[in-house]
Amino acid sequence: MSLISEEDVRGGGSVFRDINADEDWQPTEIESLCMNCYQNGTTRMLLTKIPFFKEIIVSSFSCANCGWSNTEIQSAGRIQDQGVCYSLKVKTKQDLNREVVKADSATAKIPELDFEIPAFTQKGSLSTIEGLLDRAVAGLEQDQPGRRAADPEVADRIEEFIQKLKKLKEVEEEFTLVIEDPSGNSFVENPVAPQRDEALTVTRFKRTVQQDKQLGIRPDDDDEEDDLSEDPAGNDLETMRQEVLVFPTNCPECNAPASTNMKLVRIPHFKEVVIMATNCDSCGHRTNEVKSGGATEELGTRITLHVTGPSDMTRDLLKSETCSVLIPELDFELGMAALCGKFTTVEGLLKDIKDLTVSKNPFVCGDSSTPDRVEKLSEFGKKIDRIIAGELDAHLVLDDPAGNSFVQNVYAPDPDPEMTVEKYTRSFEQNEELGLNDMKTENYQEEN
Repeated sequence: MSLISEEDVRGGGSVFRDINADEDWQPTEIESLCMNCYQNGTTRMLLTKIPFFKEIIVSSFSCANCGWSNTEIQSAGRIQDQGVCYSLKVKTKQDLNREVVKADSATAKIPELDFEIPAFTQKGSLSTIEGLLDRAVAGLEQDQPGRRAADPEVADRIEEFIQKLKKLKEVEEEFTLVIEDPSGNSFVENPVAPQRDEALTVTRFKRTVQQDKQLGIRPDDDDEEDDLSEDPAGNDLETMRQEVLVFPTNCPECNAPASTNMKLVRIPHFKEVVIMATNCDSCGHRTNEVKSGGATEELGTRITLHVTGPSDMTRDLLKSETCSVLIPELDFELGMAALCGKFTTVEGLLKDIKDLTVSKNPFVCGDSSTPDRVEKLSEFGKKIDRIIAGELDAHLVLDDPAGNSFVQNVYAPDPDPEMTVEKYTRSFEQNEELGLNDMKTENYQEEN
């Protein structure tokens, strides 16, 4: 039985179908070799979608000869543009119940114990922090009988370490869990969403050449770093401003072939930006992203807009990928890189925030949801709607340490009474996140 039906091939539809109990859709069965007894067993595979999450491949193997079985879940979604690192301070036993999506490319660390689960040593899993610890303990205990027979001293040291891992579940002392995933497909739950989680730090990073090779998106013999400082085709920058560049890509929703349009645009009273838009003819998905076409500013920028009515919703707004968004009245903070760079309106940004925190939150539906969490997020969505309708006054704060964000001044060239723009000196930590501390642009040539 083929995983892709003839109808899907002819119609260009997605081979990943939504979970539907009313649809009679049987998994694919493949005869496979059992790695326990080396007889033939059966592998069952199901290509499906988890609502508000992504496409997955569910596979299950069973052997009728020896009774051995194995189950596995693999992500079938695209590799994200940036890697992601989650750092969580586990302070109470309630933190052990946080749900964790750990991709097989993710590395899990507990610095206090100098413990690390390297990437590609475990299959991807959807679990909790407690389940992650139990899985690590089970992996260490698996070969203990053989170690005790071959090297009792090593077995005793490992047993001592296993007890330390088990003791972490009592949370007698605070410890840190770090999950670093270059594919960007791992996730740690924020139980107080949409509010900021003080115990959880999320950072995005650019993959190294070695990480690209591990993910299979760069040839093994390619050791050159990407150089985007100049146009590889030798095109003149002024010519690029006049035309729309088109290059092939894949749709982030259905993974079908699509085209991305890119153009340089100059924003009045601000600077030049790069606008990229993707439109999928297969599933109809549309997305756009904006990146600054200029350098990082000398000072960071904090823009505070007092939203007083529906007229403020039409203001043009540029949010760069390094910009965080705050709404003090809702006790809400959206970190940098949580939303990609956008050139939109105030209303468009608020709707994107609502979609990200409510509509597209993977832990709002199904077994992962709780009534309190759903009610809290629903109430947050209603407050966003009231701000858009002009029924609730609020302050929208764009804090961009790179200084590449912008909100339209409708009173220009006069000052805007409802908006303040502050310039500030970046901290060492902000420069570190932007990669500026290690960047040297003066006197870098070696002396003869």
